[in-house]
Parts: sequence; structure tokens; C-alpha cells
Amino acid sequence: MTETLHTMVTFFTKGGLFMWPLLLCSIVTVTTIVLATLTLREKKVLPLVIESEIERLTPGGSAERLLRIVNEDKSSLAGVVRTALQHLRWPRAENIESVQTRARRELVRLERGLIVLEVVTGIAPLIGLIGTVSGLVQVFSGLGLSSGASDTKAVALGISMALNCTIFGLSIAVPALIAFSYFSKKVEVMSVEMESLVSDLIAKCYFGRIAREEMPPPSRSTMPAPARAPVA
Repeated sequence: MTETLHTMVTFFTKGGLFMWPLLLCSIVTVTTIVLATLTLREKKVLPLVIESEIERLTPGGSAERLLRIVNEDKSSLAGVVRTALQHLRWPRAENIESVQTRARRELVRLERGLIVLEVVTGIAPLIGLIGTVSGLVQVFSGLGLSSGASDTKAVALGISMALNCTIFGLSIAVPALIAFSYFSKKVEVMSVEMESLVSDLIAKCYFGRIAREEMPPPSRSTMPAPARAPVA
């Protein structure tokens, strides 16, 4: 254990000044992955109790119990369902529009930490490359001052040390890219599931109302003629 720690410290210190921003990137990446793992749990975003209540609801039935449940819940699904239930007096098209607005808001909230992983994926290899080039410049700047086998070995050692930055940068970018792809796909799947549940809920809540809302008013030709007074 002590030897492994000593090797890691040696690897870090020989990498140069640019190893410090890479270390910061690694800490940010690990923290973001842990927070995303806790935040994007399916049971936390799509609580099973709300899913079961939506499936249990009969078309045209009362949604008072579901409203009580979502009022006490802080999940993304609860927020979207609460918006739909609070605007049931609105026409269906306007209610769907308000639900879509709230769903976009919840989606942005779920993807809030993923932008950090995307940024780290892009900048970590670049910082590593800058550190490597900086190290190579220092190595080759002293190459023409002297010659000999010992100097050749020193140049080779310097190049290997300069490449530490590139190795460290890539070792940060690869896990960040994997995590970003995984969490992005997970958010996409949960958003589709949420859309399906809320669409089912709206269809049940507006069951029997669509025909009355879309029924055209009776025309004058179909209205019964007023009764005429008898002719004396």
C-alpha cells in the first residue's frame, strides 16, 4: 500500500505544474458522478407509489387521492403530475402545454450536473496535452547545450515524465465520457417513461369531456321551431 502511494505521488510530482488543474478535474468528476448516481435513481425520479396510483385511476374517476400524494412528494414526476391536476379546469390543449413547460423544467433540473461531465471530457485531454508540450519544450530547450549518452538518457526520461500529463488527462476524460453517456441515456429513458405516465393520466382525467368540448353548438336548422299561436 505504501509503495503504491509512493508511486502515485512520484507520478504526480513529475508531471509538472499542469497536474494540479487535472487533479481538480478528477475531484470534480468523482463528485459529479456520485451526486448524479444519488439524484438520478429511478425510485427518486419516478416514485412507484405515483406510478401505481396513475395506473389504478379509472377513466373519468376522481384524482383527489393522487393529488394528495403528489403534494407531499418532491420528485420530478410528482411536479409534472401536480401541474396536470391543478389545471384540470383548463381545456385539454392548454393543460398539455403547461405540463410540457413543467416537464422541460424538470428535465433541465435532472441534467444539471451532466454539463460538468461534458466539460471535463473536453478539457481534461487538452490540459494534459498542454502539460506534455510544456514539458517537451523544457526538455528540448537543453538538448543542444550538451551531447552524450547520458544526455540522451536524460532527454528520454524527460519525455516520459512530460507524457504523465497526457496519461492523467486521458484517465480523467474516459470515465467522465462513460458517465456522461450513461446518465444522459438514463435521463432520456426516464423522461420517456414520465411522458407516457402523464399522457395516460391526462387521457383518464379528460375522459368523457372531449366529446362535450368538441361538440359543435346546435345550428338554427336543427333547432325546433317555436310554436305558433292558433289563428282565431
